[in-house]
Amino acid sequence: MSTQPAPTHGAFDHRMAVYGADDGFVAAALPFLTEGLADPAEPPPAAIAAPDKLDLLHDALGADAKHVTLIPHTDWYTGSAANAVARSAGYLTANAGPGGRIHLLMEPVWNGRAGRSPRETTEWIRYEALANLLFAPFATTAMCAYDTRTAGTAIVDAARRAHPGTDVYKDPVRLAAELDAVPLPEPPPDAEPLTEPNADAVRQRARARGLAPADADLFATAVTETMAFLGPLTGTALLWGEGSGCVCELRSTRRVDDPLAGFVPPPTAVLEAGQGLWFARQVCAYVDVRDDRAGATVRLQYA
Repeated sequence: MSTQPAPTHGAFDHRMAVYGADDGFVAAALPFLTEGLADPAEPPPAAIAAPDKLDLLHDALGADAKHVTLIPHTDWYTGSAANAVARSAGYLTANAGPGGRIHLLMEPVWNGRAGRSPRETTEWIRYEALANLLFAPFATTAMCAYDTRTAGTAIVDAARRAHPGTDVYKDPVRLAAELDAVPLPEPPPDAEPLTEPNADAVRQRARARGLAPADADLFATAVTETMAFLGPLTGTALLWGEGSGCVCELRSTRRVDDPLAGFVPPPTAVLEAGQGLWFARQVCAYVDVRDDRAGATVRLQYA
């Protein structure tokens, strides 16, 4: 079991704990939560982890258990990495002390969505990296828990690059750019051109490809929100896939040039039209952005 030393408190404190047994989890989590409990300037710390690990923590904390918020990670990590950003931001707004002060122990569902494929894992490592920028203004102390029994060596090694204090930590912008340097797969031969990629056209074609009406409405809004964010498009849009796997690709004349595009929470926590790429990232499972000399390609996959 290994944990990072605590950096100087003040700005966002992003730690990482790696373990391979239940007692290793408790050995890392207990002093972290106790540290939060000992700070009179902070509200109660929270632990977001697998239910069996929360039971271990409850027993180890003893009388202090009533002062720690225990949240099953399946209640927190309910969708994409972008959804996790929204959940974290909302929790800080509702529960953190002045300046965002709070201790959060966080364990993604690595044996579920987060670890189900290399592509999905990439999304979560990007989230871990960008968290260093997104939450930099907050005096939040977060410790990300990595159980090698579920996360696996490759995931842990990648995550080390996203956590300050490790000997392989990489600047978040550079790490995100490295992840995005992987070319997107070519559109399939049956990709359908949309000469007028408005909401009605996307909705109609998505429904024809088996997407449920309510989902087609959300997908169409995500596409038009992305179009509004991008500005002038180059040529036609493309749409392919079946059912919830519908994909729409847009080509813009301008680059995005911002790894945080669509990840910064808007002033209101309510998901609504007019939020651009944030709306798209909250609705879609994947929003891939690739810049080049001529502009940008943005590919949205509903689920």
